[in-house]
Amino acid sequence: MSQELFDKAEAKLAEINEYPVNNTEELEKYRIAFLGTKNSIKPLFAEIRNVDNARKKEFGQLLNTLKQTAEAKFKTLQSEVSQKAAQNIEIPDLTRPVNADRIGSRHPLSLVQTKIIDIFARIGFNISEGPQIEDDWHNFTALNFPPNHPARDMQDTFFLDKDMALRTHTSSVQIRVMETTKPPIRTISPGRVFRNETISARAHCQFHQVEGLYVDEGVSFADLKQTLYFFAQEMFGSDTKVQFRPSYFPFTEISAEMDVSCLVCKQEGCPICKYSGWVEILGCGMVDPNVLENCNIDSEKYTGFAFGMGVERITQQKYRINDLRLFFENDVRFLEQFNSVV
Repeated sequence: MSQELFDKAEAKLAEINEYPVNNTEELEKYRIAFLGTKNSIKPLFAEIRNVDNARKKEFGQLLNTLKQTAEAKFKTLQSEVSQKAAQNIEIPDLTRPVNADRIGSRHPLSLVQTKIIDIFARIGFNISEGPQIEDDWHNFTALNFPPNHPARDMQDTFFLDKDMALRTHTSSVQIRVMETTKPPIRTISPGRVFRNETISARAHCQFHQVEGLYVDEGVSFADLKQTLYFFAQEMFGSDTKVQFRPSYFPFTEISAEMDVSCLVCKQEGCPICKYSGWVEILGCGMVDPNVLENCNIDSEKYTGFAFGMGVERITQQKYRINDLRLFFENDVRFLEQFNSVV
């Protein structure tokens, strides 16, 4: 039995010495075979107990030699393979004229978000920001969401634990502003939000919003409509048509959705507008008195309006982009189209 084990060790030593390695792929196979966590030398060490006591020391020395030989050969082969690779590097023609560096461009979402901010800044709105990970109070409860509202379900919201979640809208920032600022308040809240939705040409699990809030004495729905008319014409052009439809949101009463005439098909009908000629771009309404009271603002004295729009939807309309997924794929061919956009 002892001699058979010695023969196995000698055969393994010969295998190491004769193992062919000519490139990095073969070098990696060698490393796995003789130096990896499940290498072929390890089982021989387990056989020491089966060697005669008189020859255990000799067998142990042979195994150490085997292991050291494998390690030494690996270093030698590694050096040889590196030298071969260096010799095969193609040296470029240094006499050729260089190409001008490719000029980067701003992402279309950044371009549109900046324009939205600029439009509202011109009529007195400042910018407010908040965390992307929010607690239940700021994301739901303070905004008048009842405990059994569908938005609180796992299929709609990315919960991190019982009380914390990735924010589903930047309305949470508005709550933080109202908690810390006395009216009059006139602010917009741009930022990334997250919802557990199926990714398609019209929806994504992450997107960007710009939400607006105006709270003061005597604020009316007419103020809201005139503000959004101004925005639509500044963003899409003076010939843009606008319509408001009644809707429901927990944090506004009355509530509405605003549509603009589809710029992709010029109201002739396309998949983006679902062949209706209109595209919803934002939700809006008068701030519910409960929301004001939750933020310690006297709802008998103050009223306000709020609105929220998706930057991706606005960008789709402005640049006639028919698939929302393009914004997140980092396809240089797509992004280079915006090099000259200002």
